[in-house]
Amino acid sequence: MGDSGGGELKGRHWSETLAESVVRQAKPPFMITSGITTSGPTHLGTLCEFLFPNAIRASLLQRGERAEFYFIADIYDAFDSIPSVFMQYEAELKPHLGKPLCDVPDPVGKSRSFGDHFLDEAKQVMGEFNVQPKIIRVVDTYKEGKFDSRARFFLENEAEARRVVAESSLRELPNWWSPIMPVCKGCGKIATTRVTSHAEGEYEYACDRDVEYTKGCGFKGKNRISDHEYKLTWRLHWPSWMEVFGTSAEGAGVDHHTRGGSWDTCQAVFREMFKREPPIGYKFGFILFRGKKYSKSKGIGMGVSDLLELMPPELITYLLIKPDLQENKDIDPTGEKLMAVYEDFQSASRLDAGAVSDESRADRKRHVAFRIATGGKMNWGANFADLLMYYQLYRDWGKVGERSGDPRGAAYLRPYIEKWVAKGFAPDEYSFSFNPTKLPPENPARNAARSFAAQLGEGMDALAIHNLVFSVAVADKVKPGELFEALYTALLGKKRGPRLGKLVEALGVGKAREALENSAR
Repeated sequence: MGDSGGGELKGRHWSETLAESVVRQAKPPFMITSGITTSGPTHLGTLCEFLFPNAIRASLLQRGERAEFYFIADIYDAFDSIPSVFMQYEAELKPHLGKPLCDVPDPVGKSRSFGDHFLDEAKQVMGEFNVQPKIIRVVDTYKEGKFDSRARFFLENEAEARRVVAESSLRELPNWWSPIMPVCKGCGKIATTRVTSHAEGEYEYACDRDVEYTKGCGFKGKNRISDHEYKLTWRLHWPSWMEVFGTSAEGAGVDHHTRGGSWDTCQAVFREMFKREPPIGYKFGFILFRGKKYSKSKGIGMGVSDLLELMPPELITYLLIKPDLQENKDIDPTGEKLMAVYEDFQSASRLDAGAVSDESRADRKRHVAFRIATGGKMNWGANFADLLMYYQLYRDWGKVGERSGDPRGAAYLRPYIEKWVAKGFAPDEYSFSFNPTKLPPENPARNAARSFAAQLGEGMDALAIHNLVFSVAVADKVKPGELFEALYTALLGKKRGPRLGKLVEALGVGKAREALENSAR
C-alpha cells in the first residue's frame, strides 16, 4: 500500500492500472498532483510532469470517478543558476542568485517574476497539449498559511525530523540543518540562511552561509511562522504539499525513486511522523535523446517547441504515454523514426475499442494512449507519408487536398509538412521533385522500363502498379531492384523514392507513362 511503481496489470495500459490502485487505496474525490521548479524553459521532461498525471486523471474519469489534477509550480525555490536562454541578462540576474524564484525579476518584463516567466511558458505548452490542470503557485499557498501547521510541527519535533531525513536519505546532515529555510529580510535570499534558535512558533536566523553560487549578507533576524517568510526544506516540503493538497497519487522520475532518494524520505515522513500511509507513488523512466539522457544544458536533446514544429501535440503525447511507465522513452527525431510514429498513431486510430481484447495488451496500450492523447478524435485521415509525397510533387495544397481525398487533414498537417521540407527533414526517398530523366542506353532495365510503361493502364491502383514491376522484371529477365531504380530515375532523377505504386498513382498513370516512354526512348 502507498507505493505503486507503475507495474501494469495484464491487458491494461499503465494509466488504467494506476487508476485502479487509486480507487482501491484512496478516497474520492481523487487528487492527482505533480510539480516542477520553474527555473528554466519547458522541456520534454516537463511534459512528463503533466502528461502522465493527466493520463491517470483521464483513466479515472473514464471509469466514472471524480478526479482532479493539480500542477504545483515550486516557484518558492532558490534561484541557483542562470539558464542559457537568459545569459544575455547575466549582469542583471546575477545579484539575485539565492533569492526565491518568485522574487527575481523577469529580465524580459513579460511576467511578474523570473519563476513566473517559465511558469507562463509551461501554461502555454499545456494549452497546446489540451491539458488543463488547476495550477498552483506554491508561494501563494505558503503566504496563505497553509504550510504553517506543518512548519510548527517539524520545528517542535526537529530532532525526529532530522533523524527521519538523515536515515531515509542515507546521509549525514550538516549541524545547521533545520526543517525551514527563512527568507532573509536583509538581502532577500533563501539559499544562505539558517535557523539559529526557535520556540513557540518564532525563530531566529542568520544569513551567513556561503553556497557555490552566492554568499550570505550576514544579516540576523527574527520571525514568526505566521509571517510566512520561510519555506520547508525539500525533503519535508514534498510530503507536506501532498498533505496540504490531499494527494491521492503523485509520480516522479527514477532519480527521486532511487535508494535514499526523495521518495524514500517522503514515505518515511508519512509513516513515522504523520502516522499514516503515504499517497500512491509511481516512478517513470528517463527521457533519452538517441540513447543518451536528455539534458538541454549539455546540448543533448530537442526543445518542445522544436519538436512541435515536426509533430502535432497529440502525436507527442501518444509517443510519451504509450510505452510502459517505467520504460525509458528514447526520442530519435529522424525522418524515418518519426514517420513510423505517424504510421503507428494512424493505425491506433483505426482500432475498434470493442475489438481490443484484454489478451491483446499491445493493442490495448495503443488504443488507450490514442484515446487519452486525442479524446478519440482524429484530425486527419490520409497517410502522412502520402501527404508529404503529394506536396513534394505539386507544392499546391489545393491539389494535395484533392488528390489525397482529405482536404481537412491536409490543411491540419500542412505546417508540419512544410517544416519537414524546409528543414530537409524528410527521409531521402521522400525528398524529391518530379524530374523526368533520360535513361542511358547501357541501363540494364531500360527496355523493361519501356515495357512497364506500355502495360500501365488507366484505373490501376497503387498495389496493381507495384505488382506490375515484379511481373515485368520476370518477363524481361532483369532484377526487380534494377527496374525499381530505373523507374525512379526516369521519374525523379534519383534511384530512390516513395512507394512506386503510390508515386505513379499520385502522378496519374497518363503522366507517368508519358515520362517513362520519353525516358526510355
